[in-house]
Amino acid sequence: MGRGRAKAKQTKVARDLKYRTHETDFGALAAELHGEKPNTDQTDSSQDGDEYDDWSDYSDSRRD
Repeated sequence: MGRGRAKAKQTKVARDLKYRTHETDFGALAAELHGEKPNTDQTDSSQDGDEYDDWSDYSDSRRD
């Protein structure tokens, strides 16, 4: 018992995925599959610096 709600939710999600119209960007999908970086004008701030810059405040200053 108790599987009724779970199954109803799964059915709802499955119907939503089946009948919803998708606007797929096939160019971006192909670029992702080929391992290319997407061409966007917006730059992410995390890509600008070293990935460890955010953690430098937490390093032990006694270690050299």
